[in-house]
Amino acid sequence: MTAAIIPTIDHVDALASEYADKYPSEIIELALNQAGEIAISFSGAEDVVLIDMAYRLRKPFRVFSLDTGRLHPETYQFLEKVREFYQIDIEVCFPDASSVQDLVTTKGMFSFFKDGHQECCGIRKVQPLRKKLATLDGWITGQRKDQSPNTRTDIPVIQADAGFSGPNKQLIKYNPLANWSSADVWNYIRMMEIPYNPLHERGFISIGCEPCTRPVLPNQHEREGRWWWEEATQKECGLHLGNLKK
Repeated sequence: MTAAIIPTIDHVDALASEYADKYPSEIIELALNQAGEIAISFSGAEDVVLIDMAYRLRKPFRVFSLDTGRLHPETYQFLEKVREFYQIDIEVCFPDASSVQDLVTTKGMFSFFKDGHQECCGIRKVQPLRKKLATLDGWITGQRKDQSPNTRTDIPVIQADAGFSGPNKQLIKYNPLANWSSADVWNYIRMMEIPYNPLHERGFISIGCEPCTRPVLPNQHEREGRWWWEEATQKECGLHLGNLKK
């Protein structure tokens, strides 16, 4: 049994090397054995795989999800289905109402088509995430190296989260599926017969907010369905801003 620890900066790189080729559930178990508060970030297909693996470890675990107020109806139904399927609580995080109101009042409902998605995502996603992560010592994400053509190819299975760590506390980020492909994820979903968002059956692969997500055509990369009006290699909403190459 792995001892319960909060990894230090020096320890993180060593753990990332040690667990680089481990099966995802082993990385999840390491994370759940960490001292302090740890939670799984949940929104899509990769994340329900993480939840299923954590559930099968028979260890206590927490799950949180960001409700931007602009999700597809199918996504809300999916969140509820997962909650009932695993009989777990999902800690739903909401954006600050006054910040959303100010944005919509001054720039309208669809400013991101002209100004880029960063401002809207910052209010609806990044700020609620930052508030949530301030209460945690680590989080588990569904990031994969092949998800983005330029921003995720180098992600390790364990890393210090420089973007959301505070001056007095280091936040650890676990990416158990970093080395998996989309095919690996869907093979697991089908094999274990676990819930998935019905939008996937309509050509959606990477699913975000309703105005900013569309189906992709055959042989298109999955991230081409996200913020399709923007430059392809910089498609991060800010939740994983550290992935952007300088």
